[in-house]
Amino acid sequence: VSSYAQPTDCERDVWNQVNAVLQDSESILSGLQAYKGAGQEIREAIQNPNDMILQERAWNSVCPLVIRLKKLYGFSLRLERALQSLLESLTCPPYTPTQHLEKEQALAKQFAEILHFTLRFDELKMRIPAIQNDFSYYRRTISRNRINNMNLDIEREVNNEMANRMSLFYAEATPMLKTLSTATTNFVTENKTLPLENTTDVLSTMASVCKVMLETPDYTCRFNSEDTLLFCMRVMVGVIILYDHVHPNGAFNKSSKIDMKGCIKVLKEQPADNVEGLLNALKFTTKHLHDESTPKNIRSMLQ
Repeated sequence: VSSYAQPTDCERDVWNQVNAVLQDSESILSGLQAYKGAGQEIREAIQNPNDMILQERAWNSVCPLVIRLKKLYGFSLRLERALQSLLESLTCPPYTPTQHLEKEQALAKQFAEILHFTLRFDELKMRIPAIQNDFSYYRRTISRNRINNMNLDIEREVNNEMANRMSLFYAEATPMLKTLSTATTNFVTENKTLPLENTTDVLSTMASVCKVMLETPDYTCRFNSEDTLLFCMRVMVGVIILYDHVHPNGAFNKSSKIDMKGCIKVLKEQPADNVEGLLNALKFTTKHLHDESTPKNIRSMLQ
């Protein structure tokens, strides 16, 4: 998919909608990367429960972090809507998935960019245990404060229902991927008249395009940077996970249109640091890896 693909007139509305979301994705990632957490303030407050100054300090450190986490969570909802618009455009009759991907290169590229962002987000999140610690401290403290009838401004920002939803989101090993997998599953269930193949074939076609690019030296030597290589790997893993969620038999079994052995092999040939998060995503965010029908050699490749 050419990186200079310009949207055609019929793609423009969806392209603009998705572009508005993608434009914020870098700042979302840098916000996550800069997340330091309030671990020390929380520890001191817990160790000295009667020291009100330390309680206050911990609370004042955690509240702005919770507002930031709400912003990241809010972005996942925007991303979900963008993904659903792209799926609608890339699967609608009368064209085949391959025709769609050729005709609407600009949208296919945006779809790839969403997956690239998603895997980067989740790789970062996996390395920040502070997020869940901060958030559970927030929830414990706020329920204690409710009992003590303290009036809290932050409840206007993050009410109980919002806190519940955020809690479920951050409890996932790979929250953004989980959001997109659920969105893709919902897309398929809601569009009952649309043949399932229209969706799964778009995903498997993208997976094989990425795999071919990664295993063909002619392509890889033209990749101007490690970034392009990582882009391809993340997109490949992303579409495999979505396929595995929406195809009734999943991505791993023999009837799958994705060459899983080839895809995993390509990943394992890369430096371990680059692919650890991707292999983890395949292990923890797929749905069918542990099915009886998954060939043993594929399962052992991911051990």
